[in-house]
Amino acid sequence: MDITAPAHVLVFRPLIQLLRERGDEVEVTAREYAQTVQLLELHGIEAELIGRHGGRSRLGKLGTMVTRMAGLRRWARGRRFDVALAHGSHHLTLTARMLGIPSSTTFDYEFATVQHQLGCRAANVVVVPDSIPPARLERYGVRPPKLRQYPGLKEEYYLGDFEPDPGVLEPLGLDRDGDRVLVVVRTPPDIALYHRGSNQLFSQVLDDLGRRGEVQAVVLPRTPEQRDFVRGLDLPSVVVPDRAVDAQSLIALSDLVVSAGGTMNREAVALGVTVYTTFAGRLGGVDEALIREGRLRPLTDPRALELSKRDGDAGRVRRDPRLMLELLLPV
Repeated sequence: MDITAPAHVLVFRPLIQLLRERGDEVEVTAREYAQTVQLLELHGIEAELIGRHGGRSRLGKLGTMVTRMAGLRRWARGRRFDVALAHGSHHLTLTARMLGIPSSTTFDYEFATVQHQLGCRAANVVVVPDSIPPARLERYGVRPPKLRQYPGLKEEYYLGDFEPDPGVLEPLGLDRDGDRVLVVVRTPPDIALYHRGSNQLFSQVLDDLGRRGEVQAVVLPRTPEQRDFVRGLDLPSVVVPDRAVDAQSLIALSDLVVSAGGTMNREAVALGVTVYTTFAGRLGGVDEALIREGRLRPLTDPRALELSKRDGDAGRVRRDPRLMLELLLPV
């Protein structure tokens, strides 16, 4: 398995456990990007670190892809792998194709065009949510039987056995039982190719929440640069963790989530927490479906946020990750 972003740690955690419980040997590679390495450590997953993120520019991404694939190829050659599994890692599926290893990839945002043009064509199997219209994947060479779809959200599978840890709050100075509304805030994916330009709405929301006395806002940045920027704003109601934390517990214990990304939005939906999106890119099929169903709220004005205490986790959905594993295995 190749883990190239923080969210992939959560996706693969239950799959690694299921594979090892049935006696399979699993080896993991990863790249240094955002909190990926910290989350691997947090969840006790050992990984071989190969390469890092290429930054904002296409040239940087291309250079990193070439060198990282060479590193993956050197590492994997001669190990006699039967299967390679990825979450959108075209580095892995392309390397697996070169080495003659059957591979599969999964993702839930269909408009990361460059990534999917390469990764999907190299993979033997592509697994996506059934809320993504199959016609949108045809330009990547993905049609049945290569295409496999699953019901619901990937977050409902990897959070199926999850129970929140209240201990995550105290080190951050947060209080779930007080009168203040606990809000989890996720920064935009500034480095991603599909999210060009600054997200002005997110900045407005952060400024508004950070000055409200009735709010506790914990901001989860993606990079050290984002962390330093938010801290530099010196907003009185904002807390920024020093390193990666148990974000899923924070979400489950919060009253509200405001996110400019995707995974944290869907984690909130899966855990039954009210969530607003300030995502500035093109909406994918998953978010379109969640908005139609009223499970994800698009935000256009900070004043539209409904700040209130939440009671219980009504609307939480749990699914069995064994279905995800069955669909992913290409052989």
